[in-house]
Amino acid sequence: MPKDVGVAWAPGRTAVRVTWQDDNAPNRLTIEGVLSEGPSYVHYLPAAQGNSWDIPTSAFPPDGNYRVAVGIGTTETGVTSKLARSPVFDTDGPVRPSSANVAAQGRGVLIRWAVPPAPQDFTPNDPLDLDGPKSQKYVPMVGRPGELLQQIAPATTSTRHVINSIKPPFLFQLRTENEWGSNLGGQVSGLTSAVTAFAPPNGQFSLAMRLRGRVIQEETHCAAEAVCEQRRLTSAGVPLTVLTQVTPKARWTPLARGKTTAGGHYDIPVIVGGSRPYKVVVEQYARPGLLTGTSVSQPVFTRGVVRVLAAGYLGGNSKKSGETVTAFARVAPAYTSVARLQMWNRQTRQWALVKFVALNRGQAVFAFKAGAVGTYQYRWVFPPAAQGGRNMSGLTTPAINLRVRP
Repeated sequence: MPKDVGVAWAPGRTAVRVTWQDDNAPNRLTIEGVLSEGPSYVHYLPAAQGNSWDIPTSAFPPDGNYRVAVGIGTTETGVTSKLARSPVFDTDGPVRPSSANVAAQGRGVLIRWAVPPAPQDFTPNDPLDLDGPKSQKYVPMVGRPGELLQQIAPATTSTRHVINSIKPPFLFQLRTENEWGSNLGGQVSGLTSAVTAFAPPNGQFSLAMRLRGRVIQEETHCAAEAVCEQRRLTSAGVPLTVLTQVTPKARWTPLARGKTTAGGHYDIPVIVGGSRPYKVVVEQYARPGLLTGTSVSQPVFTRGVVRVLAAGYLGGNSKKSGETVTAFARVAPAYTSVARLQMWNRQTRQWALVKFVALNRGQAVFAFKAGAVGTYQYRWVFPPAAQGGRNMSGLTTPAINLRVRP
């Protein structure tokens, strides 16, 4: 019967070389699973073949424990001796990277990945174990829309890689290899983005208004042996910056920041500082497994409107006939111009001018004598204001009642 069955790597480590001793008899080789079912591998060798045979690594299922059994036999007679067996060995495949982080570096990106500890080896120091912790290698691969996922650099034992001159859209993956097989992991998606923005056409000076819109992203999806394609998605948590232009020729400067919510929508409050345009920017940002490219919305314009801070009569709106009435108003911005004080004419059913009143630093005051007993209505009409090289709309206050008593 055969004896001294041994296993070792054939040159190139693409096959397992099996050797044994016997009396130059014909042999039958099989692969036995240890604590698992073995593959249906059977190979017969004539006596003249010698006591050595290379079994391709593809014949061994991955991530299992196996041994090779050798007996004397032919296809006609079957096995005619007891079996001799090799030491048990494992076919543990490479450990897939658990995560990958990306950071912009110049015109390209730096990608680092983490690899979890290898699972417990139940056959330590078996004849096919390779020396050293870096027996597995990482092959960087990149896919772009309309192209196949392809290798971009030689295999490496490093856990970092720099890709020069690359921008989204792309998909980065690592093909992790060892002597028993390969798998894909350590994925980074380079996303493109597009952002829309909508603003109210008018906004009262120094009050908050809402900028709303949506961010749409495109990711690259690569299936095995297929051309990569782009797919649309929306994400929560995308950081956004609102820019504004204070004067017509000024630089665009940050005004507010926010993030998208579910569905890629956003709602960002901004303080109206006058008549200004606004843009929303998706800045380049990265998180584990993801890199989003920049995008900028089309400008949207909001016309500022003069805001009334206070208006009424000093001492209240109830006065005696003949008493001095002081009408006042205070507005923002605190500009200087001429306001109009008007009174409602019941006979003509129109607003009639009472007085052109100086508006000084946003304040207007006018005193007059209360007339006959009755209820009267007054209002202020404020002209447009210039702010930051652009005009703001003026404002007319609601009617302000004045009651004159005996």
